[in-house]
Amino acid sequence: MAEGLEEARRKLDDEYGQVRRRIEKIHTALDRVDAAGPEDDLYALLKDLEDVVKEVRTGGIVGSGARGHRKALEHYRDRKDK
Repeated sequence: MAEGLEEARRKLDDEYGQVRRRIEKIHTALDRVDAAGPEDDLYALLKDLEDVVKEVRTGGIVGSGARGHRKALEHYRDRKDK
């Protein structure tokens, strides 16, 4: 059982790390919105920010985003409670 818990923890840490690395994309998109002036297309900048947040949350073509972290967290908690 401890082996299953250790493996679940490794998976949780991996998924967490993947999401944390992608959060920089959110910061970059938010910085673009924050730096925008009255002549910039705020709608497009906010749409880009929304798209980046969605990608980090749900995952892109490769990876599962924060959704993968959620699943790994549930699995880890199940193993930990046993």
